[in-house]
Amino acid sequence: MATPELPPPLALYRMVTGYYVSRALNVVAELGVADLLGAGPRHYEELAGATGAHAASLNRVLRLLASAGVFAEEDGGRFALTPIGQCLRTGVPGSMRAVARLFGGRTQDAWKELMHSVRTGEPGFRRTFGAEPFSFMSEDPEIAAIFDEAMADFTRQVAVAAAAAYDFSRFGTLVDVGGGNGTLLAGILAATPGPRGIVFDLPHVAARAQARIAELGLADRCTAVGGDFFADVPRGGDAYLLKHVIHDWNDERAIAILTSCRRAMTHDSRLLVVEGVYPPRVDQGMASRSAAANDVNMLVVTGGRQRSETEFRALYDAAGFTLTRFVPTPPLQTSVIEGVPRQEGRS
Repeated sequence: MATPELPPPLALYRMVTGYYVSRALNVVAELGVADLLGAGPRHYEELAGATGAHAASLNRVLRLLASAGVFAEEDGGRFALTPIGQCLRTGVPGSMRAVARLFGGRTQDAWKELMHSVRTGEPGFRRTFGAEPFSFMSEDPEIAAIFDEAMADFTRQVAVAAAAAYDFSRFGTLVDVGGGNGTLLAGILAATPGPRGIVFDLPHVAARAQARIAELGLADRCTAVGGDFFADVPRGGDAYLLKHVIHDWNDERAIAILTSCRRAMTHDSRLLVVEGVYPPRVDQGMASRSAAANDVNMLVVTGGRQRSETEFRALYDAAGFTLTRFVPTPPLQTSVIEGVPRQEGRS
């Protein structure tokens, strides 16, 4: 049966109180409740004992999440996982546990400064934490680890979708600029025999990527290099990948990153930005919702933005590229945005 449409006041109330569910998801993700339910339903008192929680209070949170479809409440105080709840387990395909810990936890506090961002155009994160997000994480190993895991969980899905949609086999060397712990490049290399890879990120991040590459058995095809992508990136790659990097920055800084890549390229190299594209007009569909939500999150956290097709074309042009095509990567709301270095004397 179709879910009846809520009256407008109740629909708005549900939107306003959406953080109830977000914060509850963060709590059960931190406690590892879904992992405890992996083998089957358990009583809330048993879950409380295993997690060090107050039993009656945990039960109330579990019931809230059952109402949202994350858990199923059974007779006698037992709870089971639903397909959505399965995604809160650690290490399973499609895991979003680290995502719930990241976006439902401390970093969500920056959204309390959304009004500051709207009035000034400045990130609320800086006002909340007194630092830029990437420098903040470099000084907080726990947050950095959660961020790495969250990005890796999402990136595994992006890697599969991108490798299915775009032909990477024609490249000899792929350079993943701002590649984090190497999850994207590892996924593409696993799906594409032949190319070799370089993960490029800040030195402390590259060290984690090198360990991850070895762990995945890809050390013979991939390496990690540390540096600053505003200054220089490894030269001579056949393709330069940037997944969810450009949206972190305003136009001036984004152009600086792309220009740095342009200097490192040969005339045959390709620029491949993997990001969502803001639709020309916003509706209530998933593409619009994903783009708009990500755009405002960038406003609050980094000062970056989600860009439209027109804005990407302008960005590429300013950095010395010709944007050649957008390759959607279903079912995710992202595209591989391909560009080529513009040759002197050509438009």
